[in-house]
Amino acid sequence: MSAFLYAAARTPFGRLNGALAGVRPDDLAAAAITSTLAKVPHLDLAAIDDVVWGNANGAGEENRNVGRMAALLAGLPVSVPGTTVNRLCGSSLDAAIMAGRAIESGDAEVVLTGGVESMTRAPWVLPKSAKPFPAGDVTAVSTTLGWRLVNPRMPKEWTVSLGEANEQLQERFGISRERQDEFAARSHRLAHAAWESGFYDDLVAPVAGVDLTRDEGIRPGSTPETLAGLKPVFRTPEEGGTITAGNASPLNDGASAVLLGSEEAAATIGTDPIARIAAEA
Repeated sequence: MSAFLYAAARTPFGRLNGALAGVRPDDLAAAAITSTLAKVPHLDLAAIDDVVWGNANGAGEENRNVGRMAALLAGLPVSVPGTTVNRLCGSSLDAAIMAGRAIESGDAEVVLTGGVESMTRAPWVLPKSAKPFPAGDVTAVSTTLGWRLVNPRMPKEWTVSLGEANEQLQERFGISRERQDEFAARSHRLAHAAWESGFYDDLVAPVAGVDLTRDEGIRPGSTPETLAGLKPVFRTPEEGGTITAGNASPLNDGASAVLLGSEEAAATIGTDPIARIAAEA
């Protein structure tokens, strides 16, 4: 049995402290779900077998199980279950893979999947003290990016920052700073061209109360030459640092949703599928 894609939508992606900074992650996810389901108006929402949602942060307003919470906020009946998947940067892809496999195995007919992050609203957290009112200082830890409250038994090389991990990769595979800057500049140009051509017009979902219609992080004027002027962030130039604010992935806020179903589910969903999932990895 194969899994098929029937509908999809996403919010615009806001930059850190940008236009979506005031929107909770569960509300962002609910906006993506609402817009996706609006494309299949004949679907009885109670026929959705499961909601599988990706989220890497999960430290604050995601409320442990943001997939379940967002589905309820979007109006799905309480009879539809929901789970949240965390494979860090691969969370949403993992959620989609799990949803597809559930359909391929015959365990489900219709599954709603997607993902959400609000890097802006990720909270500061305090470790719980062993005793009340400790006399010493307590450090608040940011949950926006990276590991937090790491077990001291964990080898340090296993919990380096994302940027340092990528510096190690560029070293291992010989990926030059110039190649990274060229790739980044090309990505900005292509993303801008896609927006200008209308590619995203029927894919982007509005977020209530927010005047944002396009991704905030796109810099169409980026060139390899302008990016070459930025300083490395995670290592100094003397240490061979290559990763900068211009060629690294940005910190974003946003959500996306995808409705998957079996081939037979077309009658239940009320529309023909858009694409077939050929393989997962």
